[in-house]
Amino acid sequence: MWSDTIPDTFTQAYAASAALFTDDAGRLVAVKPTYKSTWDIPGGFIDKGGETPHQACVREVAEELGLTTNPRSLLAIDWAPSEREGDKVFFLFDGGNLTADQLASITLPADELESFALITPDQFPDRFVPRLANRVSHALDAKHHGHAAYLEHGQRLF
Repeated sequence: MWSDTIPDTFTQAYAASAALFTDDAGRLVAVKPTYKSTWDIPGGFIDKGGETPHQACVREVAEELGLTTNPRSLLAIDWAPSEREGDKVFFLFDGGNLTADQLASITLPADELESFALITPDQFPDRFVPRLANRVSHALDAKHHGHAAYLEHGQRLF
């Protein structure tokens, strides 16, 4: 039987969605937020009120890059529990390869993002926090193998 209250033992995880975009050379689109020292990928938290992970991804990409996208595959899900920050679940979608014209049309919100860059996997450790570097690496690996990855703490379980 279900009650109207959520037991304290249940997680109330935050959920976020992001898209991984690459160029023809296989470099990843990374964004530099104005509010932190490390780089990130285009995406953000899912809004309350019925927004789905896919819808959040589409919305966040439009807000952060000014691009219209419709990701067609899920690359990875990462369960990231944290006593300090709260539990989180991340959905990483395949944004596809961007053409030179699409890259040139990227428009960043000045109050949120200061720049973007195309980076190679060997640059992930210098740009991303370790968990994000792992998450992105596993998601790109899943893209090449044609099936989604399940991660915990940025580490692939299957």
